[in-house]
Amino acid sequence: MAKEQTYETALARLEEIVESFEQNTLELDELSVRLKEAQKLLKFCKDKLVKTDADVKKILADGKE
Repeated sequence: MAKEQTYETALARLEEIVESFEQNTLELDELSVRLKEAQKLLKFCKDKLVKTDADVKKILADGKE
């Protein structure tokens, strides 16, 4: 069974990918694969942040009523 991805694991993987870009350790064939993976991870993280922000705002608004 695959473990559900968390914001923290996605962010850690993004950091690994960025480090490999910065250190020029990727082969040319691997570059586009890692870039696509990074784009998916960025979208996941952004979506997670937006959802969490909305949840927090709703909880705070409900607490004021």
